[in-house]
Amino acid sequence: MKPTSSRAARRLSQKGAKNAALTIADIAARVESARVKDLNVAVQNRAKRILMSYLQTAQIHGLPAKDVLSEMASGQAAWRLGHAVRDEIMKNPPDVVGKAACAEGCAFCCILRGGEGGLITEFEATQLHEALAPQQGKPDGRDWHPDACPSLDPVTRTCRAYDARPMICRSFISADAEACAKNTEGGKEQGAGLLGNHLDYLVIHALCRAALKGITMVHSYSMAATTMGAVSGEGLNKTLATSRHKPSALAVACRDGATAAGS
Repeated sequence: MKPTSSRAARRLSQKGAKNAALTIADIAARVESARVKDLNVAVQNRAKRILMSYLQTAQIHGLPAKDVLSEMASGQAAWRLGHAVRDEIMKNPPDVVGKAACAEGCAFCCILRGGEGGLITEFEATQLHEALAPQQGKPDGRDWHPDACPSLDPVTRTCRAYDARPMICRSFISADAEACAKNTEGGKEQGAGLLGNHLDYLVIHALCRAALKGITMVHSYSMAATTMGAVSGEGLNKTLATSRHKPSALAVACRDGATAAGS
């Protein structure tokens, strides 16, 4: 997009020069001083250590700072690191993993009622939109349940974007499928929750937003709105625009996640 005035052109030029001069060491310094408002310091420090290790690895391997900025802004960094933490958890999985009641076709966790419609990053929203675009006009999960994720096949209740499913889908786990079924109808049964890597992923993304303030925007998006846009034939740019959260959504998700984890 071209600047609309000479003043806008100068601002764009100054911003470009500032970003071009930024090094990974500069980014690391910004991460070190970043804070997520009203969030447990221990939770922030853990996520910060994980993010700093990513920056150290990027520097060792000579990754350009502009690529690091891009991954942090899009949420790809948070996604990568969330996966890495999940892999570590699965090396010595908690009891809940062995007792999980989750099975193919058990899709109660895919009913997206209330809240922010499932918080995801731009990287995940883009992947999800690409995976679901070929499903335009076909029956979807809402033919099974009005609040179900459109990613679902309404007959088999399996995900048609399984390989592109966001971190929230990969982190959810339940020891009681009946409890999940009751909760979809407004119940408050115990037995379901998110693995610990999900909180790390959220806080890392929030730290990226804080660290890159004044450099580039870091957004979060509604999974429900993203999937609906994709299956209805909306282009990616329009879907991103309509599914983008208010800035407060990410901070709320971090605080809710920390509370659920007892942190």
